[in-house]
Amino acid sequence: MSLLASRRNGTLYCGVTNNLVRRVWEHRNNEGVSFTSRYGAGLLAWYEEHNDINGAIARETRIKGWRRDWKLQLIETANPQWRDLSDDLLPGPLIDPSCFKDGVLTRRPNK
Repeated sequence: MSLLASRRNGTLYCGVTNNLVRRVWEHRNNEGVSFTSRYGAGLLAWYEEHNDINGAIARETRIKGWRRDWKLQLIETANPQWRDLSDDLLPGPLIDPSCFKDGVLTRRPNK
């Protein structure tokens, strides 16, 4: 469950995924999500992990129903500097998920 933004206080995108690293990469590379490519919402501003997909979907649905200022407050509380939290997920830059097979890097990413 995550909130992506175009910039601080910019356009927000709320979504759920079973692979946050892959999904952030897709958003940033305009793969399969027209909303985020249209508005440039590629900054991972907030996320939380769930062990149960039904709980994650319920949380996403709840947050999507919130007023915008509540969503902004959620981000501001956890991430007051609006850092790109994807930097915390990996030791290096995001790599195209097709470079991996079963979690192992199998080919060099294109530069």
